Amino acid sequence: MEKRIVIRAQGGPEVLECESFDPGEPGPGEVLMHHTAIGLNFIDIGQRGGSYPIGLPTGLGMEAAGFVEQVGPGVTNLAAGDRVCTFGPLPGTYATARTVPAALLFRTPDAISDELAAAALLKACTAEFLIERCARVEPGQAVLVHAAAGGVGLMLVQWLKHIGATVIGTVSTSAKAEIARAAGADHVVLYTQEDAGQRVRELTDGEGVRVTFDGVGAATWQASLTATGRRGMIVNYGAASSALESINPGELLLRGSLYNARPALYDYYLTPEERSAGSARVFDLLERGVIEAIIGQRYRLDEVARAHAELEGRRTIGSGLLLP
Repeated sequence: MEKRIVIRAQGGPEVLECESFDPGEPGPGEVLMHHTAIGLNFIDIGQRGGSYPIGLPTGLGMEAAGFVEQVGPGVTNLAAGDRVCTFGPLPGTYATARTVPAALLFRTPDAISDELAAAALLKACTAEFLIERCARVEPGQAVLVHAAAGGVGLMLVQWLKHIGATVIGTVSTSAKAEIARAAGADHVVLYTQEDAGQRVRELTDGEGVRVTFDGVGAATWQASLTATGRRGMIVNYGAASSALESINPGELLLRGSLYNARPALYDYYLTPEERSAGSARVFDLLERGVIEAIIGQRYRLDEVARAHAELEGRRTIGSGLLLP
């Protein structure tokens, strides 16, 4: 029997249950995928806690790497033994194995380990669409990245430096500041010790940044408003602290005709063409070492409650993995 994590009610880490199950035979268009490494992401916290709507009972987890054990009828592009990875949108990767539509899988390149694929795929694809297709950052622009030592934050910093942006990151501790600088941040602001918005204005000679990437939410909204320059864009892509209750368009006007976006990864990886092009860009940068995932934490599958508590409490660095 295989193992999986399920929730039957939304709440704290205590609602996570580990159970035995039979994934069954793959149906038409499906494969049975064995997981060797599973990615941890804040969307998992949101689904468990209730800030993201999800049907119950349900499995959790969007990101995993492993190999194909068996293919179902009609699957011709994959075979047993092929290395694959996925980032959703169907939850359920917190498991030793599961059946999944073949269309949701990417072939893992030979040069990329399963741990790297599970730690990087969702976060790197997020960085790709946020920078290149949502905000369309250009070389020379000043950009702010909140939580710059987190999983997505580090990807954003590395990607932005690769394309020639000036990167300012916010972090909570001196240790995290060093990690953000090592990833390429030009300036790092400790938001626990200074006013992040005002400090960003000082670093940009009063102009503010062209784009702010904010995956924190309510706790950083005022800093984002202050830091973003005239006709700039605030991209809210997550709510690690808590979701914004509301946004006043009049305040965006008074702050300099700001734009605000709340994009979702799966709306930018919707068609087969978008998925192919975006993942190819990500795998290329990973293979060339332009971007990399710092795996700061590894947990057993049955340690998932501790993993969630540490991720939610911002006691993690970089990416975390569950190892079945």
